[in-house]
Amino acid sequence: MSKPSERLRELGLTLPPVTKPVGAYVPALRHGDVLFLSGQIPLREGNVAYAGKVGGSTGRTLEDAQAAARLCALNAVGVAADAVGGIDRLTRVLKVVVYVASNAGFTDQHKVANGASDLLAEVFGEAGKHARAAVGVAELPLNSSVEVDVTFAVSS
Repeated sequence: MSKPSERLRELGLTLPPVTKPVGAYVPALRHGDVLFLSGQIPLREGNVAYAGKVGGSTGRTLEDAQAAARLCALNAVGVAADAVGGIDRLTRVLKVVVYVASNAGFTDQHKVANGASDLLAEVFGEAGKHARAAVGVAELPLNSSVEVDVTFAVSS
């Protein structure tokens, strides 16, 4: 099986630069062989790429939200790789929590979460399969439509 760095290249993906925190937190915190990330929103070149709530006649589409979750996951991999000295030091995706800013009646948060889960499986293969929660929320920071929280296992 190829390394995550090789799979990333095969997929034509580049890890984005790590965005500096705008609050009283750190982007990543390592405890032993576990790396906890702060939530990642769908930032592209410093701007929220997918804003607004999901669902209903006035909200973002499911496909937009899945793309947002995918971008969040890519940002998470970038933060994690930066924190541990390279993507190939990330040995397993342990848990993913996906928050979806949802309009009333939207109940496909689990389908939105597939955008993040699929990206992680593409990059990490079998080690990208993880435990997961998908949660609908009223609002997210910077009016983001999705936020993704990832926990990784890391090689010593």
